[in-house]
Amino acid sequence: MAEEPVAVVGIGQTKHVAARHDVSIAGLVREAAVRALEDAALTWSDIDAVVIGKAPDFFEGVMMPELYLADALGAVGKPMLRVHTAGSVGGSTALVAANLVAARVHRTVLTLAFEKQSESNAMWGLSLPVPFQQPLLAGAGGFFAPHVRAYMRRTGAPDTVGSLVAYKDRRNALKNPYAHIHDPDLTLEKVQASPMLWDPIRYSETCPSSDGACAMVLTDRDGASRAPHRPAWVHGGAMRSEPTLFAGKDFVSPRAGRDCAADVYRQAGITDPRREIDAVEMYVPFSWYEPMWLENLGFAAEGEGWKLTEAGVTELDGDLPVNPSGGVLSTNPIGASGMIRFAEAALQVRGRAGDHQIDGATRAVGHAYGGGAQFFAMWLVGSQPPPG
Repeated sequence: MAEEPVAVVGIGQTKHVAARHDVSIAGLVREAAVRALEDAALTWSDIDAVVIGKAPDFFEGVMMPELYLADALGAVGKPMLRVHTAGSVGGSTALVAANLVAARVHRTVLTLAFEKQSESNAMWGLSLPVPFQQPLLAGAGGFFAPHVRAYMRRTGAPDTVGSLVAYKDRRNALKNPYAHIHDPDLTLEKVQASPMLWDPIRYSETCPSSDGACAMVLTDRDGASRAPHRPAWVHGGAMRSEPTLFAGKDFVSPRAGRDCAADVYRQAGITDPRREIDAVEMYVPFSWYEPMWLENLGFAAEGEGWKLTEAGVTELDGDLPVNPSGGVLSTNPIGASGMIRFAEAALQVRGRAGDHQIDGATRAVGHAYGGGAQFFAMWLVGSQPPPG
């Protein structure tokens, strides 16, 4: 039997900020869930199951929060699943929900991801002492900075590329009312003059620490026919993983990322991603990962990703807009960051992205990665149902 077509009919986000002192975790997730239900014109009784994801529990110090969040998410008496794949978890969570609909296990599923980073300190939480793991210096940036430097050596990219990405994404964020960082006075010169945190990554080239949640309502063909707004249809989705460390691992372009993208394109019938995809919401927590992932995901040949950035191809009005929402560089509730990428891709093909809408977008990619560049999740959504 063929898979059931899966449609995104409701999307809800909180306003992402440094600290939401006005709500508990339960209040935060319910805010996003209610907005997704309102967008879909559905009620809690229409939801058959809930799939929730977040980053490691020690980020907030609340173990298995999904248990106490069941009531806030309308999941009492309903199946509820928790997903965890480090920073890619928001994307993986959405894919688990989509697969439940595609397999006809459930007809309509609410999926949600969140983080309340203000109740912890993720940077120091990621700086675990020896002998429990290898030294990461301070936070994720200390781990990834050498890989950025390796990309620069491998490709000959000039050291100005990272600031171009950060300046672009922060300007895009000004068009997104849900984005965390809104800096109307930002200039390229200010980005380039910001302090060096992890050579070659500057302060303004890094993601913020955000509180926020994102939710989506996924349903089958029949549910999509009753939706009040144009749905986004899932044309392909995949997850891949690989160990953090192994002999021959390519940190600049991980095999798992390449395989994940290839699988999604195969499912969606995409043979030329650069020409056939209208917008990309890419997981870029440090600005240099835009050119790196452009190559990893097949949008540019090896060594050519930085040239697309430098030429303005990834700008809002470029041939391949990347992170029209402002991306992870502007909003980073870690557990939800991947789902925001997936949701923003869906908003684009629904024509509901507001001021950062790409004209005529019919196919868009949402992408997430996590851990030591070891977990990858990706989907491709379109404005029309998949063929067949």
